[in-house]
Amino acid sequence: MSELTESMVRDSLNAGVRRDMELARSVLVLDDQVDNLRDQIFRELLTYMMGDSAVVFQAFELILVAKNIERAADHATNIAEDVIYMVEGHDIRHAAADRR
Repeated sequence: MSELTESMVRDSLNAGVRRDMELARSVLVLDDQVDNLRDQIFRELLTYMMGDSAVVFQAFELILVAKNIERAADHATNIAEDVIYMVEGHDIRHAAADRR
């Protein structure tokens, strides 16, 4: 999840510098994968917490880490959407909300 997010951040910034819409669009595709990984991590950690109360604090901390990594991916997505707007003059933000 962190590797995907790191790639998204790098690619969204490079897309802005290069004005590369294809690279920006590739970032948008990865956002759903990061969201799915966050959901999977939450479900798995919740299962551990229900099975052993001794791991609740550590599991909760990991849930927060996953949430913040996912948020960084969302910021990369926002940058990519802005790049597309900057290059093409087309606002795709609402279309992105429809695909979710």
